[in-house]
Amino acid sequence: MDGAENKTTLVELRASYPELALPAILLLILAVLQYHTASYGLQMCCAICKITTIRAEITSSVVACRDGRNSARSGRRRSLPVVFCCVLLLATPAIWSQTTAAPNPSPNAAQPEPPKDRLGRETPRGTVLGFISAARKDNTDIAALYLNTPLRGEDAAVLAHQLGVVLDRRLPAKLNEISDLPEGSAPDPLRPDQDVVGTIATADGSLEIMVERVDRGKLGKVWLFSGKTLVSIPAVFQELTTPALEQLLPDFLVRTRIASIPLFEWLALFVGMPLLFMSTGLLNKLLAWMIGTLRRRLGYRGNDKNPQILRVPLRLLLVALVIRAMLPSLALPLLARQFWSTTALLITVVAGIWWLLLLNVSVERWLVTRRRSLSGSASVLRLLRRLIDGLVLFAGLLFILYHFSINVTAALAGLGVGGIAVALAAQKTLENVIGGVSLIADQAVRAGDFLKLGDVQGTVEEVGLRSTKIRTLERTLVSLPNGQIANMKLETISARDKFWFHPVIGLKYETTSAQLRSVLANVREFLARHPNIDAESVRVRFIRLGDFSLELDFFAYAFASDWSGFLKIQEELLFGIMDIIQKAGTGIAFPSRTVYLNADGISKTAQMSGHIEHAQETERVA
Repeated sequence: MDGAENKTTLVELRASYPELALPAILLLILAVLQYHTASYGLQMCCAICKITTIRAEITSSVVACRDGRNSARSGRRRSLPVVFCCVLLLATPAIWSQTTAAPNPSPNAAQPEPPKDRLGRETPRGTVLGFISAARKDNTDIAALYLNTPLRGEDAAVLAHQLGVVLDRRLPAKLNEISDLPEGSAPDPLRPDQDVVGTIATADGSLEIMVERVDRGKLGKVWLFSGKTLVSIPAVFQELTTPALEQLLPDFLVRTRIASIPLFEWLALFVGMPLLFMSTGLLNKLLAWMIGTLRRRLGYRGNDKNPQILRVPLRLLLVALVIRAMLPSLALPLLARQFWSTTALLITVVAGIWWLLLLNVSVERWLVTRRRSLSGSASVLRLLRRLIDGLVLFAGLLFILYHFSINVTAALAGLGVGGIAVALAAQKTLENVIGGVSLIADQAVRAGDFLKLGDVQGTVEEVGLRSTKIRTLERTLVSLPNGQIANMKLETISARDKFWFHPVIGLKYETTSAQLRSVLANVREFLARHPNIDAESVRVRFIRLGDFSLELDFFAYAFASDWSGFLKIQEELLFGIMDIIQKAGTGIAFPSRTVYLNADGISKTAQMSGHIEHAQETERVA
């Protein structure tokens, strides 16, 4: 009986509320320490949880304890079922899993995704492409599943066939513009569950091919061709009198398929396209011969080559125009028209990019010929041309991706992060390139300049984007990074308009004041009358009494084209100054020192020298 009661107790505990787990932890401890407290607490929990069996047992145990009819040993024995139940309660994983409070569903919690449609009808584009694929395979039973029509069986299959023929003949080849979003493009806010696939011309006017979103309950929402559109399809099907191109071609060209594509389309791609491009080449030669002949008759030199009229980009544009012009006149299937219209668009984009690249090269050559005097301009223009070429190619790639509805946001973000990484890795290189651009733009350094950079002195031979090459006086070639040059003290010696003539000459102290005044006046007049000296800058002054000379300062600016010319002028000036000094009766001093001795010092020196000579003679005699 006790075993049955304990089993009932375990079952009721496992089925109890999860709030019982936390009190059970405390009751387990209290049951070991004191039976009365544990029994009372567990009894209260059972009363709250409405567990009658445990409550009855605990009540009887409490009464027995109060009456004192049980000993301490019997009290411990009766406490064992309570302890056993608490241990089972804590050890049961189901109870522990229930103790965690269930999180309250937030209003922004992600809703469960609707089930995927096996036919791909979640988006308008998926519905259209799926229907066209089924119709081309003559699987009308599957194609009927894309129609929102009450017709079933054979009637639905016939309607699907008619819709497939109408779309194949009349629907504009703009499948890439159909929305690929589950909610559609929503052209009309009042009808958010309808989307326009395209517009076809009929005898009664334009007919909009529409799809609508239909709720299928547990299957989710799918896009189907609208019932309003399907009502007009039989009448439009009767208007199709123009035979398709496939009916005009031999059967083997139509029925023979490679990768599910008819053979005539492969021939048009790999045979017709090259022939069309070659025909544009023949047209170019014909126009070049005609214009060349006309130029020679008008008086141009007879050995001139015929000009090229149709360059390759223009010939590609002609091919694209021919394709676009032929599409309306040929009753091609929808997918074929979509392919050739996309091909014409891609050829146009490639031709446009090619043309812009050629134009960029022509502009660069024209600017280089116009700016030959600017040192390093060719390097900067080449860098700008390459940057523009890169931007043009990148813009063309983005346009093509956008045409095919490819989201490039993630790619652009990746390029941004990659650009930062490249910039950090090539920091020094970018620093030198930017420094080179700034040097060339400011014309701070030009080829042929004689300059001084730190301890490097020489003539600039080449200014590049990354470095500048300098030919030193020792005829060695030094390459300095442009980033380093931009932060250095730059002294361009060849850029000066005048050369500084500034010698300091010392005259002997024997020169009289009259002689000194004569030298100053004659040198001042000589410099002022010299044709290669700026007369306003001439300054000749007696500046100081030096240690061994009377110092004269000569100051003047000489006109010279280069350093060699200045050295020649300086040589003439120095010879003239020497002639003036000699005519004045004086001379140029040289470092010297005069020592004066008194008479006593001389006599004592003589006596000392006499004694030394007498001692030396005595030693010889001995």
